[in-house]
Amino acid sequence: MCIFASPKKNFVVVVLFIISASTIYMPIAGAAETPPERDVLRAGMIGLTTSHVPAFAGVLNDPNATGDIAGVEVVAGFPGGMRDNPSSWDRVEEYTADMEKRGVKIYYTIEEMLKHVDVVLLMSVDGRPHLEQARPVIAAGKPLYIDKPAAGSLADTIEIFRLAEEAGVPCFSSSSLRYSSGFQAARNKTSGFGEVKRCTAWSPMHIEPHHPDMFWYGIHGVEVLFTIMGPGCETVQRVEEQKVVGTWKDGRVGTFVGKNGYGATVEGAEKSGSAGSYEGYKPLVVEIAKFFKTGNPPIAVEETLEIYAFMEAADESKRQGGKAVTLDSVMQKAEEENARRYVRRIRAGNTSKEPVRD
Repeated sequence: MCIFASPKKNFVVVVLFIISASTIYMPIAGAAETPPERDVLRAGMIGLTTSHVPAFAGVLNDPNATGDIAGVEVVAGFPGGMRDNPSSWDRVEEYTADMEKRGVKIYYTIEEMLKHVDVVLLMSVDGRPHLEQARPVIAAGKPLYIDKPAAGSLADTIEIFRLAEEAGVPCFSSSSLRYSSGFQAARNKTSGFGEVKRCTAWSPMHIEPHHPDMFWYGIHGVEVLFTIMGPGCETVQRVEEQKVVGTWKDGRVGTFVGKNGYGATVEGAEKSGSAGSYEGYKPLVVEIAKFFKTGNPPIAVEETLEIYAFMEAADESKRQGGKAVTLDSVMQKAEEENARRYVRRIRAGNTSKEPVRD
């Protein structure tokens, strides 16, 4: 207690009141003002329309899980579904019921689900709604993994990553093929190939009419191609319906072929041969769990956008009768499309930065 010598008694009383009040209301130094971090991150899934939903949830919610996977649990889901796409709409009921059996809480708006989760996996098998589904996640500041395809167009893919960057929200997208050990070894030059000169990667290339040809399933083989070759592709040529050849800036050549199975062959400076094959979902799910815990995307945004530009350029080459198309040209076209959307929004009286949908 502090006592001041003063002939004015009421002054002493005021001082004592201030001291007393500060003693009552001032926080104790070092006291926790926010709850401690959770031991397990609560994950929500958007779009219960793909076999990846139960597959990923099975890995993350395994009671015997260890390491990074043990730190993430799927607790919530939003069904979604696109009525004009049987591959989406016809499976939503089955996978929603499966998730309920796993004890996952189902929500019927994304906004409500976001109140109950820490991180989000955007799983919708149809890429067209991804941009609109990603918007509230990014606005809520939740780290976001997007299953393939990242979106239904290159323009939408660019916009998702722009929004995430502006908001400072960690975000990445990948096919599970990227994390097979052989493909990673070829990329990291630990497989004995040395510098990769040429690579041919393949996967099925089922075509869905609402998406660019390679977005629906060819993405798997293209992801393998870029995993091994790295970024730097300059031009793309659709030489056959299911064969696309890319030329890298340093003269290297990467080829995608649509066919059954998954794999790649490499011609390297030291040797040539098979780069491996598909090893399942778990390696990707491990990377997703690490990402959620660290907030560090494992793939550069620039590489992901180049993958989607490669696939978009393959369609443009097809439209031009097999002519070589630059990735820069399709990127510019996509950026112009996003700019037009923004202008239309402004003209409609909406001054937000979000571009309007076509």
